[in-house]
Amino acid sequence: MGLTMALLPIALLLLGFPFFLILLSTAAAALAFFGSVPTTALHQVMYSSIDKFALLAVPFFIFAGDLMGRGGVSRRLVRWVTAMLGGIRGALPFTALGTTAVFSAVSGSTAATVAAVGSLTYDRLREAGYSERFSAGLLVSAAAMDNLIPPSIGFILYGISAETSIVKLFAAGIGPGLVLAGFMGLVIAWYVRRTGEGRGAPFSLAELWAATRDGIWSIAAPVAVLGGIYAGVFSPTEAAGIACVYALIVVGLVYREIGWGEIYRAASRSMYLTAQVFVIVACAGVFSWLLTINGVPQRLVAIVTALDVPPWLILFAINLFLLGVGMVLDTASSILVLTPLLAPVAKAIGVDPVHFGVIVVMNLSIGTFTPPFGINLFVGQAVFKLPLSTIYPGVVPFIFAAIGALLLVTYVPWISLSIPRLL
Repeated sequence: MGLTMALLPIALLLLGFPFFLILLSTAAAALAFFGSVPTTALHQVMYSSIDKFALLAVPFFIFAGDLMGRGGVSRRLVRWVTAMLGGIRGALPFTALGTTAVFSAVSGSTAATVAAVGSLTYDRLREAGYSERFSAGLLVSAAAMDNLIPPSIGFILYGISAETSIVKLFAAGIGPGLVLAGFMGLVIAWYVRRTGEGRGAPFSLAELWAATRDGIWSIAAPVAVLGGIYAGVFSPTEAAGIACVYALIVVGLVYREIGWGEIYRAASRSMYLTAQVFVIVACAGVFSWLLTINGVPQRLVAIVTALDVPPWLILFAINLFLLGVGMVLDTASSILVLTPLLAPVAKAIGVDPVHFGVIVVMNLSIGTFTPPFGINLFVGQAVFKLPLSTIYPGVVPFIFAAIGALLLVTYVPWISLSIPRLL
C-alpha cells in the first residue's frame, strides 16, 4: 500500500489529473487492492470529513468577501487609506498595501483580494508612473496577507485538520500578517527611493474626515466581526454568518451599488467555490485517514527523532518543503494533506500547534504568488491583462521579502503567540 500511495499520486499529477481526483483515486486503489477494511469506508470517511460545524464558515466568508468586493466596500477602503497616507513618498503603493491589509480582514480569499483591490489601484499606479512589473507584482503579492489576517479559510482548514482552536489561530495570524506587510513595505520604500517616485497628494484632515464618514460601514466590518469573535460573543462560524448579513445590509440597503441580480450571482459564485473547497476537503480526508491508520505520521516522527538534529534545522527543512509544495499545489489541498503528517513532527520537537499553524499557512500563502503556478499570478494576469512574463519578475522582490518575514515569524514564536495568550 505504501508504494501505491507514494507513486500513484505522482503519476496522476504528471498526467494532469485534478488534485482532488488524484487523492480520491489513490485512496480508492489502496483500499480496493491492499486495504483490510471494507470499501464502504471510503464514502463514510468522505462524509465525516465535511460533517464539521466549523466548515460552515467557509461559504459564509466567501460570500461576504465577494459582496464587499463588488458592492463599494473596497473602493471606500482605498479612499480611506489614501486619505490617511496622503503626502508621504510612495503614497499610492503604500495605499495599495494598506488597503489589501484592511480588505483581508473582510475577505477569506487571496484571489478575491487581488481582483477587488487590484482592479481599483492598478490603473492609478500606472498613471502615477509606476511600472507594470512593480504594480502587478505588488498587488499580486500583497494579497497573500489574506491567508494570515483573519478571517482566514486557511486557518479554518488547519484548525480542523490539527484539531486546534480556530479562534486562537485567527488571533495568531494578526502579528505575522502585519510583519509580512512590513517587509513588503520595505520593498516599496526601496523601489520608491531607487526610482525617485514623487509624493502623493498632500494630507488633508478634511479629506480624511470625509473618507471616514463615507466609509464608516466598510471600516466597521472587520471590527464588528473580529471584535465579536475575540470578545467571545460568537464563534468563528457564527461570525461568518453575521458577516454575510452585515454585507447584505451594507451593499444592498446602505450603499445600494449592486442589485439583487448581482447578489444572486455572488451567491452562485460562492456556491461554486465552496463546492470546490469541500470536494478537496472530502478527498483529502480519505487520503489523510489512510495515512493515519497505516501509521505514517508515527513513523515520520520516529525518523525525525532518530536523526537527533536541532529543532531549528527541522523547521528550516519543513519551510523549504512547504515553499516547494506551495509553488505547485493550492493552499487548501496542501493544508489538508500535509497537516496530519507534519503536525505530529512539530509537536515532537516542541513547537506550539498554533504557532506551527501560522508557519504552515504563511509558507503556503507565499506559494500563492510564487511561480510557476501561484493562483494569484493567474488572477493578476486576468485582471491586469498582462502576460505572466511581465508579472513573474515583478513578484521576485516581494518573494524575498516574504521569505525574510517567514524566517522571522518561524524563529520568534512570540509574534504569533502573544495575542492568543491574551485570550
